[in-house]
Amino acid sequence: MDSPATRRFKVITSHLTSISGDQPSLLRSVQTSGELFSEQGYSVVLPQKSQKGKSNVYRSALSPLNLITTFPNHPEISTLHDNFERSAETFRDQKYLGTRVGADGSVGEYMWMTYGEAATARSSIGSGLLNHGIPKGSCIGLYFINRPEWMIVDHACSAYSYVSVPLYDTLGPDAVNFIINHDTVQAIFCVRKTLDTLLSCLSKIPSVRLVVVVGVADGQMSSLPLTPGVEVVSYSELLEQGQSNFRPFCPPKPADVATICYTSGTTGNPKGAVLSHGGLIANVAGATYKIKWNSSDVYISYLPLAHIYERYHQIMVPYYGTAVGFYQGDTTKLLDDMVHLRPTIFCSVPRLFNKIYASILNSIKASGAMNEKLFTASFNAKKQSMNGKNPTFIWDSVIFNHIKEKLGGRVRYMFSAAAPLSPDVMDFLRVCFDGCIIEAYGMTENSCMITCMDDNDYLTGHVGSPNPACEVKLVDVPEMEYTSNDRPYPRGEICVRGPTVFPGYFKDEKQTKEAMDEDEWLHTGDIGMWLPGGRLKIVDRKKNIFKLAQGEYVAPEKLENVYAKCKFVAQCFIHGDSTKSALVAVISLDQDVLKPWAVAEGIMYESLHQLCQDQRTKAAVLADMDAVGRQSQLRGFEFAKAVTLVLEPFTLDNGLLTPTFKIKRAAAKAYFAKEISRMYTELSASETSAKKLL
Repeated sequence: MDSPATRRFKVITSHLTSISGDQPSLLRSVQTSGELFSEQGYSVVLPQKSQKGKSNVYRSALSPLNLITTFPNHPEISTLHDNFERSAETFRDQKYLGTRVGADGSVGEYMWMTYGEAATARSSIGSGLLNHGIPKGSCIGLYFINRPEWMIVDHACSAYSYVSVPLYDTLGPDAVNFIINHDTVQAIFCVRKTLDTLLSCLSKIPSVRLVVVVGVADGQMSSLPLTPGVEVVSYSELLEQGQSNFRPFCPPKPADVATICYTSGTTGNPKGAVLSHGGLIANVAGATYKIKWNSSDVYISYLPLAHIYERYHQIMVPYYGTAVGFYQGDTTKLLDDMVHLRPTIFCSVPRLFNKIYASILNSIKASGAMNEKLFTASFNAKKQSMNGKNPTFIWDSVIFNHIKEKLGGRVRYMFSAAAPLSPDVMDFLRVCFDGCIIEAYGMTENSCMITCMDDNDYLTGHVGSPNPACEVKLVDVPEMEYTSNDRPYPRGEICVRGPTVFPGYFKDEKQTKEAMDEDEWLHTGDIGMWLPGGRLKIVDRKKNIFKLAQGEYVAPEKLENVYAKCKFVAQCFIHGDSTKSALVAVISLDQDVLKPWAVAEGIMYESLHQLCQDQRTKAAVLADMDAVGRQSQLRGFEFAKAVTLVLEPFTLDNGLLTPTFKIKRAAAKAYFAKEISRMYTELSASETSAKKLL
């Protein structure tokens, strides 16, 4: 008898029906029920027989009856292999994969590999794996950051029915061991940096038979340590072995597993989300109804390929024949990469967009009062023209073309996801960069996108309407006082269903059951609200909340996004718990703002560390946070009452960020335990003194 996970997988994949074929039973029951859906602008609403505790079901107005399962003009594409095969034929001689980093590690201009060359390399790598005895269906680990070889190996996995397993390059040995053993990984592609970690734990990962080192010349391989039972070869050597003995493709089926994508949990072992070829194709195909790229576009890749957000766009790239240039591997040099690449498409996260926003505003303020007035006037004039009032382009040549050059000068699409983007930051980017700024919402377990703004929707403060490949509803969360009966708009936990939803977590039936209900709805853990026009707004997080001593619930991520707009703040960690009545914050400072501020205030200091401890600095930062908090209409208990200022950024390397740039709350709490204790002690002492005065 099939396990519940297997049955769930069969139910979900039963939706993977061609648009031209029979409709899935789920969709047919909706159409024959005699109930008409109602239009809500960008969405349509399907009435439910029983609405107690849940909102109506929303779908994209672009697919009111049929959830999308494949591309509108190419129904023959049902797997990742199909997608790239068509691209390799259609765009054979066009630029595909570009990098600035040479074989010797030097950084220069972008050098390109065509779609045809990438297809040949894909076949060579896949053949090389088969020639080494790695059987079809095996898990293949990818243990390095974004570069052309990552995509070639991934395409090889799709063509020869291997399952790719991305490994975060910043994972420690314990997590690497867990994932490799969990999936029985047989071959791993790595770079010299991650090879050391890998070789140190080979005795604990007995399934590994082959290690392929990327970016190492054959002449350097002799210096690598040998391990009995494990063959270590260079990427170029495997490439040559495959070229001398090409093997035919072993194409996957839509229901076959394409990848096991481990979500970046904040505690415990990561969970492996099983994603099928059909689910990934359905999700990307749905997005093409809303997003239109083309073969002249250039995409910059810097977000981790081990995360579904970047992986998703790397499925979109070949469908449109877009070129993708990889960053040089250092995020601090990303803007330099963009100046050289001059991308037209830029996908990022609010943390970076907030930094760009703050950087531009700070540089304008530092340029003097006259320039600041000129910018404000031009900004307001252009914003009005973008709304159809008094159109004029004079401000571009005077002000904004210079700002656009910071991102290469050609960006026409910006995409933001992973956390809510502030409406004022979105408006600012739209005006300054003259591009379409689209905010989307998704999660790994849904093959990425759940909702996305339509490119003709200029209202901010929401994440758009449903992906045409899935449907969305809200379920009551009474303990947080979110219900479908809330007025003026229904609120509740966001749930999603359709061909995009994963079949479950790998070898983890318990957590699969927690995520999926009996009607195949995936419960996201996020709290949403339906706005007019069928738009979804993210308002809270069911999991990442805590209650203060007075009983008030706090969503720290929301507050961190608000405080990120403060001029001093590079990053912010908000902490509170049920035994305390106030919030405290750890602020990683923007040193480019801190230094000139201290000079302007006439504050003398021997080191930046000393400046961080200065009470005048703390008071200035807290005052700036309070001002931004009032502007954002935070409630009284949502204001941080004490701050600790640090120079060290929150990063993947120090364990304070997940690969999607979210704060690892448990890790941050432990990392800053002394500082948190000290802030609460100071607050308590301050309250005691105030009471004595009264």
